Amino acid sequence: MKLRRLFFGAALAVAGAALWWRKNPSACPYSQRFWVEAPHPFITRARLREVLDAKQDERVLEVGPGTGYYTLDVAEWVGPDGSVDILDLQQEMLDHTMRRAGERALANITPTQSDATALPYEDGTYDAAYLVTVLGEIPDQDAALRELARVLKPGGRLVVGELLGDPHYVALSAMRLRAAAAGLSFEQRSGTALGYFARFSKP
Repeated sequence: MKLRRLFFGAALAVAGAALWWRKNPSACPYSQRFWVEAPHPFITRARLREVLDAKQDERVLEVGPGTGYYTLDVAEWVGPDGSVDILDLQQEMLDHTMRRAGERALANITPTQSDATALPYEDGTYDAAYLVTVLGEIPDQDAALRELARVLKPGGRLVVGELLGDPHYVALSAMRLRAAAAGLSFEQRSGTALGYFARFSKP
């Protein structure tokens, strides 16, 4: 009986914390980076590669790279003549990713500490952009999507990844509405509600 009460209390605490995080969106702190370093079921690197369709020599933007779970692979996909700009609110995340890039001798990644709702890049800069389990952490998702649309080249691709269980999970239906309002056209989804990548394009 005591064990059952403890279990029930722990479950309530987890549910309460998840609800609080959902109502108060914020980036995963560097001190809890183990969450972003854990395996990503359903939203694998291989699936991202297929949906993002990054090509040699393209310029790609990643918002919220964490510790580089996807970054390093994308940098290899675009090759030495391509580039990956990574943007994060937390300098610690950027520094961690750049250390890992150095370990893999990748010189085509450029970090910038900034806010996703005010991207410090010129209009029409990128061939593609992506963010994985990040959109829901941004208090103003509409502003972030408008900014991402702004910095994409005409015909540019935006890929958004979401994983069920993340307290900031964004359902595809809500994301499609927000993306359309930002001027982005839905192209495809890869995966299921448990975990998916959605690709949009800038007309």
